[in-house]
Amino acid sequence: MNNPDLIVAAETRSPVGVPALLSSDLEPLYLRRSGTSLLIDFSTGEAAMLHFGADLGLALPDLSLLGEAVPHSALDVPVTLGLIPQASSGWRGRPGLRGHRNGQAFSARLRVVSVERSSVEGSHGEDCSAVITQADPEAGVSVRTEIRFNDGGLLQLRHRLDNHGADPYSLDELAAVLPVGRAAIEILDLTGRWCRESHPQRLPLRQGTWVRSGRHGRTGHDASLLLAAGTPGFGNRHGQVWAVHLGWSGNHESFVDAAADGRTVMGASELLGAGEISVAANASYETPWLFAAYSAAGLDGISDAFYTWFRARPHHPGVRSGKARPVVLNVWEAVYFDHRLEPLLELAEAAAGLGVERFVLDDGWFRGRRDDQAGLGDWYVDEDLWPAGLTPLIDAVTGHGMEFGLWVEPEMVNEDSDLARAHPDWIAGPAQRSAGGPAGRLPERWRHQQVLDLVNPAAWQYIFDRLDALLSEYRISYLKWDQNRDLAEMGHAGRPSVHAQTLAAYRLLDELRKAHPGVEIESCSSGGARVDLGILERTDRIWASDCNDALERQTIQRWTGVVVPPELVGSHIGPTTSHTTARTHDLSFRAITAMFGHFGLEWDVRRLAAAERTELAAAIALFKQYRPLLHSGRMVRADEPDPALRLHGVVSHDGGEALYALVSVATSFAEVPGRVCLPGLLPDAAYRVEAVYPAADDRRAFLQAAPPAWLVGGIEASGRFLAESGLPMPVLNPEHGLLLAVRRVTAAAPAADPAANSAHPVRNP
Repeated sequence: MNNPDLIVAAETRSPVGVPALLSSDLEPLYLRRSGTSLLIDFSTGEAAMLHFGADLGLALPDLSLLGEAVPHSALDVPVTLGLIPQASSGWRGRPGLRGHRNGQAFSARLRVVSVERSSVEGSHGEDCSAVITQADPEAGVSVRTEIRFNDGGLLQLRHRLDNHGADPYSLDELAAVLPVGRAAIEILDLTGRWCRESHPQRLPLRQGTWVRSGRHGRTGHDASLLLAAGTPGFGNRHGQVWAVHLGWSGNHESFVDAAADGRTVMGASELLGAGEISVAANASYETPWLFAAYSAAGLDGISDAFYTWFRARPHHPGVRSGKARPVVLNVWEAVYFDHRLEPLLELAEAAAGLGVERFVLDDGWFRGRRDDQAGLGDWYVDEDLWPAGLTPLIDAVTGHGMEFGLWVEPEMVNEDSDLARAHPDWIAGPAQRSAGGPAGRLPERWRHQQVLDLVNPAAWQYIFDRLDALLSEYRISYLKWDQNRDLAEMGHAGRPSVHAQTLAAYRLLDELRKAHPGVEIESCSSGGARVDLGILERTDRIWASDCNDALERQTIQRWTGVVVPPELVGSHIGPTTSHTTARTHDLSFRAITAMFGHFGLEWDVRRLAAAERTELAAAIALFKQYRPLLHSGRMVRADEPDPALRLHGVVSHDGGEALYALVSVATSFAEVPGRVCLPGLLPDAAYRVEAVYPAADDRRAFLQAAPPAWLVGGIEASGRFLAESGLPMPVLNPEHGLLLAVRRVTAAAPAADPAANSAHPVRNP
């Protein structure tokens, strides 16, 4: 880690020559799983991508006849779209590999060296994973590509570049790309800012390249969690969609590249700084995983693929322990930096009485921390605030039957801290810095803080030792791991080091989890600025936003949830009047919004009115009742034609039950909502639908002389009726919601309807 410009594999290999190329008569690679397939041909000697998308079945044509036409004023041979697109094969779009050896070997000509295929249990003997190695003997490099097809249809792909030459190879980019079907003519991705993360934007797919660059040193508030291309007007429940996500927490780019010959690829890569990666002789560089999914049923199908992958992980929360996700109370918006023991004890008692299961002490507990301008890096319990340490509070919290959690921000440092005064050379920046030497120029401050250079082994070890000591001394079950600034001008030893810093942060998390396997960790980054599958391989949930305003959260959580399942998305009931937007919302709207996530509170609940306390306790109990469903079922989102209404829900995989939320985000043009459909149920099963929260006579939520007749006592209908015809809904006031519980009451199938299945008669001309 002392030389971030030299990226070495886990074991440095002995010098070897470039592997010999194979003949071009290899069988094509055809990977298929869960309705999705990938087809790669080797007849040109290159790994040529022919298809990613719908399953193509078993009967494939002669691929040698599928070469593209050769137009006038072009190469004399068909242009190959390679697994790594190359100018040497005629590809004029964005190249997959950019690099050089001291200005030479700037255009690689990679050809196949080996293809390893394997299947998995339950895949009917079909290939579900592969490793393809391609090499260029003249350039002295090879690229090993690992491909995995997971149950649910989520594809993973990553490259490893090996330098077989005697000199370093300067790498500028190594991208993972996949072909997109010609039917895709629209692009959708996400963007945002602090307190307004994960908002969608659409644009037409045109010839050229659409690029989203993230230069934050972390994933970023404006990061495109999902980059999707699809058929015209694709939505939640309809249309073909191709989507990718890069599992990386540092600088990155994602792109859609529509070439002039009509072919389109989408992909992503780590965005490398100038001279950041120089691959030493006999060393390697490995890309982050690219995750990709295809759906013929809209974005909900993309979510199915990602959720299936998440929940199949052996370390997914609850998989190994069987433990439900605990209801959380975080004290930040209750007390901020006011860390006096008595108010915190009162808060813990009040929280336990409401049914809270985890109590989290936020920022302000460590030495010199009275505001956000000092103390970061001094990870010792403040003796003035806590003369007996954290033990009295932890004993009270655990005595109430709750877990105790603690806030930390290990990757940052205040200049006003004992750590920075003792080790100014541990602060990352653009200048070469050394202990006792000149300070050098620092990046601009962000929230009064700088970045701690974890690439420095001594700084890394100090942070590990301090966190390890805290976790060993105290009964801490949970760390809220924050990271509150961009890594602008991130450097180590005068060289760019976002790549090395990201790996160092990963290693810190990995080693702490290894030392304390029972501790859960949340990834918070001034809200949702580090939400990606790289950090989620090492943490147990993400904090989607610092904004607890329920109206803002409806959009933030809806779109974060396209990729990340609700049990991993922290979602809290905030104060009646939001601290970030000053909007005021009824408790029912705040609670219904928070239920579709990892539910919790961020609110001073010590002095609630009796009616409010009763309602809040009932909402927590309601969440616990439906928690198993919410954290295991299929997410469904209706394509509601009224932009003032949104409907989303979770349906159990056996179709036995569901929970839906109908939300009014604005006033509607229509006098009444009319019939709203409930998608995702078994068509021929009978269901009972009941409104469970708020009560039908709640005048805060509804603006109507009389509710629909079914609302008071519930109704029974088939899944097909509920999905196709729907139910008349009450008139919700803006910024209110209604929770609907659905349970299957019979599995009897009705007799076939001849009219529904008969073909229309054909008339003779």
